Amino acid sequence: MGAQLRAVRRRIRSVQSTAKITRAQELIAASRIIRAQQRLHAAGPYARELTRAVEAVVSMSENVDHPLTRPEQDPRRAAVLILTSDRGFAGGFNANLLREAQRLRGLLSERGLETVSFVSGRKGITWHRFRQMVMAAEWSGFSDTPRQANAAELTQTLLDAYALPADQGGVDEINVVYTEFVSMLTQRPVVRRLLPLEIEESADLPPAGPLPSYEFEPSPEDVLDALLPWYVESRLFHALLESAASEIASRRRAMKSATDNANELVEQLSREANKARQAEITQEISEIVGGANALAGATRE
Repeated sequence: MGAQLRAVRRRIRSVQSTAKITRAQELIAASRIIRAQQRLHAAGPYARELTRAVEAVVSMSENVDHPLTRPEQDPRRAAVLILTSDRGFAGGFNANLLREAQRLRGLLSERGLETVSFVSGRKGITWHRFRQMVMAAEWSGFSDTPRQANAAELTQTLLDAYALPADQGGVDEINVVYTEFVSMLTQRPVVRRLLPLEIEESADLPPAGPLPSYEFEPSPEDVLDALLPWYVESRLFHALLESAASEIASRRRAMKSATDNANELVEQLSREANKARQAEITQEISEIVGGANALAGATRE
C-alpha cells in the first residue's frame, strides 16, 4: 500500500511540474498575441491603399497585359507556399494547415499540374523531410515575428520561379496556404492564389468608394511594372502576419487547455492519494487493534 501511495505522489509532482510549464507558455503567448494583433492591424492600411492603387492603374489601362496578370494557356507546374510554425505547443495549428495543403495538392493534380513546394517554418520542413517530399525552397526562424525583409525574400524567390518557363524549372501559378486569423478563438487554414492576379470587370463602385484619379508618368504600364511586385510582397507579408497571430493564439488556447487538464488530473490523483492514505491508516489501525486483542487474550490465559 505504501508503494502505491508513493507512486501516486510522484505522479502528482510530475503533473504539477507540467502544469507550471504549460501555464508559463500560456502567459507568454497571451503577452505576445496583443503585439501580433497590433502588427496585423498596422499593416492593413498600407495593404488596402496599395490594392486601391493597383486597381486604379488597371482600371485606367485599356489593355492590361502584364506577366503577373496573364495566365498561362497550358499550365503545367504550380507552386504551393506553405506557412507553418517554427515551434510546437500550438494544438492543431500545423496539422490543419498541412492537411489543407495536401488537399490543394490533390486538386492541382486533378487539373494535371505538377506541384512545387515552398515551405516556411521548421514544423512544415520537418514534415516534408520525414515523408521525403522535395522542397524547392525553405525558410525558418521568423514564424511568430515576421519582418518585411522576410516577405521580400519569399516574394523574390517566388517571382523568380514564376518568371521562368515551366520546362526550365519555373512555375505557371503560385498558391499560398496559411492560417487566417479570425478571432482569438477561431483560426482557419485558407488557400489563396497569389499569381497570376485575377482581373474582374465590374460596373459597380468598389466597397471603399470611388478609385482615386491618378496621372501616370511615364505610362500606366510602367507604373504597373513597379507596383505589382510590391503588391505581391504586401499580400505575402499580410499572410505572414496573419499566420503569426494565428500561431500565437492557437498556442495560448492549447496551453490553457493543457493547464486545465493538468489541474483536473492533479485533483483526481489527489483523491486517489487520499484514498490510498486512508486505506493505509485503516490497515494500521486494524493491525493495532488485532495486536491489542491478541495481547489481551494472552494475558487472560
